[in-house]
Amino acid sequence: MDEPDDRWIDATASALLAAEYERVPIDALTVRSPELSLETAYRVQGAAVARRISGGARVVGHKAGVTSRAMQEQMGVDESDSGVLLDNMVMPTGSTMARSVLMQPRVEAEIAFRLGRDLAGENVSVDEARAAVEKVFLALEVIDTRFTGWRITVADSIADNASCARVVTGPMVPLGADMDLAAEPLVVSVDGTAVATGEGRAVLGDPLRALTWLAGRLHRAGSGLRAGQLVLAGAVHASLPLEARSTVRARSPHLPPVELRVR
Repeated sequence: MDEPDDRWIDATASALLAAEYERVPIDALTVRSPELSLETAYRVQGAAVARRISGGARVVGHKAGVTSRAMQEQMGVDESDSGVLLDNMVMPTGSTMARSVLMQPRVEAEIAFRLGRDLAGENVSVDEARAAVEKVFLALEVIDTRFTGWRITVADSIADNASCARVVTGPMVPLGADMDLAAEPLVVSVDGTAVATGEGRAVLGDPLRALTWLAGRLHRAGSGLRAGQLVLAGAVHASLPLEARSTVRARSPHLPPVELRVR
């Protein structure tokens, strides 16, 4: 498709926000525009995020998405994407969320970070990423789509803020020098029954590589990761349907557990 003008970008962002507000899904953007570029999709994302900020929301971080092979296979894509975390999307562990406020929610367990210093640049190393981390924690990301039936491409996901709906943060602990996040095994349970597992290495070989990838992507867009921001590295397993009247919990040997109750 030809590069859309600002009016198309704004109208598309408005349609996504309306779909979320009304909880009525719309056709994926690539149904009408199969050649939708990732650059254009990020423009739509930016317009929608800007609208949320003008309404009072505040940026608190970023997410890297579909960073594991399990998620790429589930979503039918072969590359990662990123989205923006806003303060009104983040909840502490133990929170209760109404299933009815979302449309087609799914949940995934992730290793996540809080940065102690800025991280920016095209070729950030894993060592630089590790040095920028102040705290590490387990998170449950609730993903949702404003599109019909999760029939989406990576461009659709990007336009839809990488499908991010809510983030539940576990207790944060310092990233110790001897902590091997690639080898950290996560177990996800629903109502006390283990339903999914995955190791940190499922995310680009090491969750810290999600930071290096994200720093590079944001650098190419003229920005970067900032001290104090939260960063989700991506799911270590395929996402799970999020059902009402359930409790989802993720645990691992070296990080405190995180829990979400759904009513």
